[in-house]
Amino acid sequence: MLTDQELKDLTIGTLKHLGKLKFNQIAQNLVRYEVMGRIMRRDKVQFDSGTGIQRTLMVDHSNAARNVGLYQKDAINVGDVLETIEIPWRHTTTNYAFDRRELSMNGGESKIVDLLKVRRVDGMLSLTELMESNFWSAPQNETDKTTPWGVPLWVVPNITEGFNGDKFGTWASGPGGLTHAKFKNWTGQYIAITKDDLIRGMRRAHRQTGFESPINIPDYRSGRGDQFRIYMNERTLESMENLGESQNENLGRDLAPMDGTITFRRNPIIWVPFLDDVLTDPIYMLNFAYFHPVFLKGEYLRETDPKEAPEQHTVSVIHIDLTWNVICTDRRRQCVLQKAA
Repeated sequence: MLTDQELKDLTIGTLKHLGKLKFNQIAQNLVRYEVMGRIMRRDKVQFDSGTGIQRTLMVDHSNAARNVGLYQKDAINVGDVLETIEIPWRHTTTNYAFDRRELSMNGGESKIVDLLKVRRVDGMLSLTELMESNFWSAPQNETDKTTPWGVPLWVVPNITEGFNGDKFGTWASGPGGLTHAKFKNWTGQYIAITKDDLIRGMRRAHRQTGFESPINIPDYRSGRGDQFRIYMNERTLESMENLGESQNENLGRDLAPMDGTITFRRNPIIWVPFLDDVLTDPIYMLNFAYFHPVFLKGEYLRETDPKEAPEQHTVSVIHIDLTWNVICTDRRRQCVLQKAA
């Protein structure tokens, strides 16, 4: 029989054998997870330090330029053109546990690996679903000190077309404490999913928010196109696919040729299952060059060694922690369109 220390050493070694944290799709409630599957990847996020996230934004210029005549005196104009936004850290955790007697009963290295793998994926699945929910929702008021700042807090809908996305819900100011005419996202609404209605609105939003797709169709699948992504629920996507098929007279023998390939100006259109229950059928056009998660250095999916559980001396617990939040440094490059009531 293994001693407690031998079990601990075996567990640590086994965890290393399992490799870095990966998401294995079992027992999931959503068909796909955009956040953990793509947005939260280490190569697509930023890391920071300090007690919070702070960014300085240039919101205007000093109007120093002027037309002058010969020998005209200089006029020096130094304006106050900077504003600061501050975003607090949010902390998220999950865990999994095992009783040392379970490992003894699952004798043999392969059985121990299977047991720990199942428990580990269980904990990660819970974390993945929570982060998906966090990213596509927002704290309802400023007294909420635990919920991360998701997309709706930064990209706020409005029925009027233009840069009208300002404060979310009952919040006293814009996210980060900044209320400014140039710190608003593009908004609009649509009635029907047609080229004369929704597509026209998307075209206008694309121009007004300054999107420039630097890719062609093969490139976006290899990753560069992740910078520009358009998100919607399933019923909206189905209508978009039908619209795409109706304008293509050369579809061949594929019965569903648009599935998984529908794009807008060569930028991918993505289904977000979490948005299926949103009755306004929002369409988010997000530019991830200016909108992304930030993690505290050293706290990105940090996994602890097994520790004895309080009042359960035969039970060891492993925690997975992250400290993070979502930040947008240019709301004018983001857009949300919603269906008219």
